[in-house]
Amino acid sequence: MKYPIGIQNFDELRRGNYVYIDKTSLMWELVSEGKYYFLSRPRRFGKSLLISTMEAFFSGQRELFKGLYVDSVDWDWQQYPILHLDLNVQQYESKEDLLKVLNRHLEVWEKQYDSPYGERDVWERFLQVVRRAYEKTGRQVVILIDEYDKPLLQANGNETLQSEYRNTLKPFYGVLKTCDRYIKFAFLTGVTKFGKVSVFSDLNNLTDLSLDYRYATICGITEEELHRYFDESVALLAEANKMDKKACYERLRYDYDGYHFDVGAPGMYNPFSVLNTLSSRRFRDYWFETGTPTFLVNQLQKTNYPLEMLTREELFEDTLNSIDVMDENPLPLLYQSGYLTIHGYNEQFKLYQLGFPNREVEEGFVKFLVPFYSPNKAERPQLFIANFVRDVETGNAEGFMQRVERFFDGGDYQVAGKAELYFQNVLWALFKLLGLYVDVERHTTDGRMDILVQTKDFVYILELKIDKSADIALQQIEDKQYAKAFEGDGRRVFKIGANFSSTTRRLTEWKVGG
Repeated sequence: MKYPIGIQNFDELRRGNYVYIDKTSLMWELVSEGKYYFLSRPRRFGKSLLISTMEAFFSGQRELFKGLYVDSVDWDWQQYPILHLDLNVQQYESKEDLLKVLNRHLEVWEKQYDSPYGERDVWERFLQVVRRAYEKTGRQVVILIDEYDKPLLQANGNETLQSEYRNTLKPFYGVLKTCDRYIKFAFLTGVTKFGKVSVFSDLNNLTDLSLDYRYATICGITEEELHRYFDESVALLAEANKMDKKACYERLRYDYDGYHFDVGAPGMYNPFSVLNTLSSRRFRDYWFETGTPTFLVNQLQKTNYPLEMLTREELFEDTLNSIDVMDENPLPLLYQSGYLTIHGYNEQFKLYQLGFPNREVEEGFVKFLVPFYSPNKAERPQLFIANFVRDVETGNAEGFMQRVERFFDGGDYQVAGKAELYFQNVLWALFKLLGLYVDVERHTTDGRMDILVQTKDFVYILELKIDKSADIALQQIEDKQYAKAFEGDGRRVFKIGANFSSTTRRLTEWKVGG
């Protein structure tokens, strides 16, 4: 079996006899029922291949669709004029970089459709190209825009550059509304959806498919598709890893499944990770290794976001579907980028609950977080993780607290924001990375535990104080009876009081009680 890893061209995929999961029934619904669409999906989820499939369809290349659903529908298979703009091919460091890409496309289209307006602004040139394409061919135009938001995402944190990009792209994309009479079909993809200050603020004719149950499976691999298209490949993967096939399917599900793009929608597998795993016959974090979420971590730190709320906070749909609030709340950006996904929905209050989609994303993201929150930049925290987890799992509370103390011995390193929140964030990330059950500010009948860590044999209750003492922290654990909930469950309970300096950001004192 040939796996289309990195292949985003439908023509190449079909002529090269690569495996193709037939999504053309959903594409046909879009074509036959509407006209203007937007789809947000994480990177490497098949958006570009979907665009390429649409391009082949509107080009009348019926031979490429032989055996697929759309080959049997009532369609004229004529060649429509197609304007395909791919913004994923450039690094955008200035407005000139954006104009260079737009000009490159416009010059090709202007030559193709005899549009003599090359000296005007890019948006007007685009408008004239659409009009000339319609007049020259006698057919309405198909507009396909891939990764519309790439320049905007690369300019995050630079409001001046963001504004320049918006001012350029807003009238350019506005042509979709101005030229309605000339347009047959328009489809735009991206990772994020910019809302009220957006290039889309005037495009009220776009149907957003991003949270549409009907099209939740249009990109990615469903459980049924994994079994139907790849069962033999899974058998080979199981054999190579000395597993039975059932266990291999469970491992694939645990590592790469779990993306939900609407309430109750089927879980979707990350296609990039699945194809790479089946091809190499080795389980690795393929998707996470292809991109580093540095900007996302910077947003978490910039907003002083409490990390334990990553999987607890609930969001309204209009917040979930926009990143305009990212300077106050980074979760929508984390969701739209694929690091969080929908885990539940509160129907009464119309609130979405988020969580990590699978092991690959959770473990990779938390591992990536730790160095950013580490006080000691000279030595990456992963170096001491093996000994750290051994101490926690064997009940060596003194040993693991000594490691925590060394971990925070970061010299002159300073962190903005509330000291207690900083301390909690670091410990949450560390324990989470170790695969341990960690809870922050867990409510009890008499108060809230600062940090609770549980293993099969041990329970650790950590109470944190700022500029006080370890004894005061231990006394609070006793006074609030935090350990009472674990009486009789057979595990040994460690009560740990710790004092943290708001000035030095160091752990200055700690004591372990039993």
